[in-house]
Amino acid sequence: MSASWLDSVRERAASGGDLVSVIVASAEGSAPREPGAWMLVDRDGQAGTVGGGRLEWEAARTARAMLAGPGAPWQRDLRDYPLGPDLEQCCGGFVRLFFERIGAAELAQLPAEFPAGGLLLHPVASGPAAETVADRQSAKTLPFPLVKNAAHILSGQAPRKAALIEAEAGSWLVHPVEPPGTPLYLYGAGHVGRAIVRALEDLPFAVTWIDTDEARFPPDVPAGVHTLATRDPAEVAAAAPDGAFHLVLTYSHSMDYDICHALLADDRFGFAGLIGSETKRARFFKRFRDAGIAEPALARLTCPIGLPGIPGKKPATIAVAVAAQLLHRLSAADAVSGADERRA
Repeated sequence: MSASWLDSVRERAASGGDLVSVIVASAEGSAPREPGAWMLVDRDGQAGTVGGGRLEWEAARTARAMLAGPGAPWQRDLRDYPLGPDLEQCCGGFVRLFFERIGAAELAQLPAEFPAGGLLLHPVASGPAAETVADRQSAKTLPFPLVKNAAHILSGQAPRKAALIEAEAGSWLVHPVEPPGTPLYLYGAGHVGRAIVRALEDLPFAVTWIDTDEARFPPDVPAGVHTLATRDPAEVAAAAPDGAFHLVLTYSHSMDYDICHALLADDRFGFAGLIGSETKRARFFKRFRDAGIAEPALARLTCPIGLPGIPGKKPATIAVAVAAQLLHRLSAADAVSGADERRA
């Protein structure tokens, strides 16, 4: 559900004032975060994380020192952090952090619409603007070996992760700017729905939160969550993209049934979960069979929801169990997709 780096930069910059983006450019050994992890620091606070602890404290201090200065177009810095006693950490790893100050002028030079699957290229040196690479054809104009690295990421031959590349023309940070994540449609803004939305914050899902009345949503909807009030949630379910995840937990059994029927009739979902007891499951499944839903589709509907073995009925407990279940399903789907690609 976490927004992409670019979306978060735009959102935080909208409040006015410059910010500093801090990105993990490279990591070795036992590092707290992977290359591409980021945080944004402005004069009022910060968002995201590069690993917490003393490392993050030092990074935030460096970022605020940059903000305190007069600034310059595309001001940047690259700093090394051994994760040892000096940082009060025993990881034994090594992290290189990339700092980039972004104000109104820099924001205006970032793309308004980022191409799906594209890359953002940050020169390490201050001055030049960041560049966008949409596909392998546009990557051909880049300096070698930057072109090779970018082309391999864009073609799927290399993992989509940040990489620090040395070239004759200078060093660059190759930065995949990912979309928010797997589409997840959550139906119902009651206590459990609210708890699940909070539990999904910073997880790799693009959440669309659906209910029949705008007033049912809380005033503090997490960033990156799209709310949708509609009189017919089942219609939204039927129009969802292939492979989307769905969680059905409205205030109405009739509405739950209609949403699930729309999903099962098309059978295009990646995951569909229905809140309820074993009794509700038995009654709903009988109705679905009577309505002609095929057994293979019915077998893919999860009810009750939540990873088995986590007891408790409090909304927060259910939310943790559901978030864990979704991550498990997402990991399993990625493993199957990777195996299919290797066989191709």
